Amino acid sequence: MHPLVDLKVPEGSIAVHWFEQSSFALKDSAGTIVQIDPYFPRERPADRFIHTEPPLDESALPTDFVLLTHAHGDHTCPESIRRIWETSDATRFVGPGESAHQIAAETDVAAGNISEINAGESTTLKKTLTVHAVYAKPPEGDASADIAPPDVTHLGYVVVSNGVTLYFSGDPINNFAEHDELISAVSTHKPDIGFLTNHPTEGEFPFYDGCVKMATRIGLKHAVPVHRACFVTRDYDPSEWAAQFSAGGPEPLIIQRNSHIIYP
Repeated sequence: MHPLVDLKVPEGSIAVHWFEQSSFALKDSAGTIVQIDPYFPRERPADRFIHTEPPLDESALPTDFVLLTHAHGDHTCPESIRRIWETSDATRFVGPGESAHQIAAETDVAAGNISEINAGESTTLKKTLTVHAVYAKPPEGDASADIAPPDVTHLGYVVVSNGVTLYFSGDPINNFAEHDELISAVSTHKPDIGFLTNHPTEGEFPFYDGCVKMATRIGLKHAVPVHRACFVTRDYDPSEWAAQFSAGGPEPLIIQRNSHIIYP
């Protein structure tokens, strides 16, 4: 079994396991396990993947809920979803419409276990665990910055459990910090820690300075760099990212690949 299964989480805390890329598992003090964007393909050619072995055997981690941010292959992965479903046919899958439709079309997950969620909506997964969906990219893009509308709906999630509030950015628009409506949709929930996709040069996501501004404007206490340690061509040095933060603002926190923290 995965170490998270037997992990005892103190009341008022939540365990966060980061596998790689934007794949997470959460466990609260009641024992509820939530995966976010599980992406564990078995075929991992060395010219594409940094690690040739996946960080999780899905059968080792029975999961209550799965949250999906958008219908791109490294965020909505039917291969992994099939194996999660084979492990537990009680798992519920929640995501934007495109992800929900893909699961229904490409897996055997029961229709009653698939739920759509839209930006601005909330859902209670368990009595002590609530999820708020927010936009990661505005549906209209940003014409003023020459950013086209995204090809699919891009969500982020604010997860509230036992008084701890976590923000998972999904794949945010490059200039997220310049969009007051995106910032306020997250900051209104007062998240303590954010797990933020960024890249120093790529341009689809915030650059380092934009990620710092994003974390600062949201009001995070801690910020964690993600969307890394998976693909050879999309990796970055988290220490370079962390060096962009100044004292008195959000504190950068680097989690090692395939390991967990208990927060706070």
